[in-house]
Amino acid sequence: MTPADVAAQTPHKPAYIIADTDEVVTFAELEATANQTAHLLRSLGLKRGDHIAILLENHPRFFQICWAAQRAGLYYTAISWRLQPAEVAYIVNNCEARVFITSSARADVVQAALDDTPNLEARFMLDGVIDGFTSFEAAIERFPTTPLADPAEGASMLYSSGTTGYPKGIKRPLPEVPYGEFEGVAVIKTLYGADADSVYLSPAPLYHAAPLGFTMACLRNGITVVVMQHFEAEFALQCIERYRVTHSQWVPTMFVRMLKLPQEVRLRYDVSSLEVAIHAAAPCPVPIKRAMIDWWGPVIYEYYAGTEGNGFVQLNSHEWLAHPGSVGKPLNCEVHICDDNGDEVPVGESGTIYFGGGGQFEYYKDAQKTAGSRHPQGWTTLGDVGYLDEDGYLYLTDRKHFMIISGGVNIYPQEAENVLITHDKVVDVAVFGIPNAEFGEEVKAVVQPHDMSEADTVLEVELLDYCRAQLSHIKCPRSIDFRAELPRHPTGKLYKRLLKDEYWAAANDA
Repeated sequence: MTPADVAAQTPHKPAYIIADTDEVVTFAELEATANQTAHLLRSLGLKRGDHIAILLENHPRFFQICWAAQRAGLYYTAISWRLQPAEVAYIVNNCEARVFITSSARADVVQAALDDTPNLEARFMLDGVIDGFTSFEAAIERFPTTPLADPAEGASMLYSSGTTGYPKGIKRPLPEVPYGEFEGVAVIKTLYGADADSVYLSPAPLYHAAPLGFTMACLRNGITVVVMQHFEAEFALQCIERYRVTHSQWVPTMFVRMLKLPQEVRLRYDVSSLEVAIHAAAPCPVPIKRAMIDWWGPVIYEYYAGTEGNGFVQLNSHEWLAHPGSVGKPLNCEVHICDDNGDEVPVGESGTIYFGGGGQFEYYKDAQKTAGSRHPQGWTTLGDVGYLDEDGYLYLTDRKHFMIISGGVNIYPQEAENVLITHDKVVDVAVFGIPNAEFGEEVKAVVQPHDMSEADTVLEVELLDYCRAQLSHIKCPRSIDFRAELPRHPTGKLYKRLLKDEYWAAANDA
């Protein structure tokens, strides 16, 4: 199935709605512009397996461009609009994009990257142009709205968020089926029960794997998508009520923001239309998850997976209540927990999480990183640490590279983060290791408080006591610093590396 099939049956049905402006794009409009764009790309000589790169905010044209590449057999790489020029240039060059499409809102960044992307054959800009770019709107105007004569299934080729270094391009084979016959695993339909009458809310940046994958699957199956251009807690609740949203996807930081709204604000909006609220991307603290289930009911589903597509683990609210803190059981793979020697560990013991049988991938043009993700048995890992319980449910401990070793004791900072984020005066928190002459490392926390005027030693002591009342003292921070904002990716991932590198550099300079 494709948007063309939906457009033929219900041309005026909304394909997607930009919630911030209430702009509606119908399936007929989506199909027409996607066809024009596909013809443009073909006219430039792009053939099956070639690459394009897209640097856009949650723009009304975003899906039209993706669906053009999807039907032209191309790889399309959506780039975070928050990246700096050097980072953008790295991805454009690394993915070997032949065409680059952006918007005038990103003009400063892309202009600075012009000289560093010499291999691009064409550059297009929406909503105006600058030197070095051609108007996208004018370029597609001369092409027909009819389908390509030789359509083929394309695919996204996205990059990891770069929280631990340069982002890695994640490449999977193109589907070997005619365009329109590829279904893949349409989890929004098969697992979460969405159908043509459903409405899906996407509050996250579309360039990220989960929002892009789920929204593209929705459009393929005739499901209307509501796109928030920026997440704002109360506005998200307004969207659920206004559009009678049935399905949605979130990250734990969004749950935290909504739960910390005043109660009279939270309860002002009708969220009874929600049938499924999915969350992923980062571990969710147990009290936060429990509060969301109490508020929205048992509609909360969680999954653990990666852009790599090498495995999928999930559970529903009832399972989670019986296994608090779990991210679920594997659906399309096996889970293996291994020690540093690659040997599987007993139930209940933590180790590196490997997936077996869930699908293969490669890190584009990086054989070393690809090999580093492999187990001798052929299993693959995302680099996370966790354990299985006796019922086969998986629990995430932390990213392996964030583990703190203090006095020979392994400490996973996620535990302290999960406690501190529940404090009423905390908006966001990062916990990591910093140098300690006696123990090697010590635990440090950086907190974003609700009110920076309260960021003093009194609050520090209050938070330290709060953490120590719930965790072993060795797992708790020895000190806390305060920041007005933490470097968090809109998908919910924390750029902890930036904070950690800053503290280690300062210690080395001392």
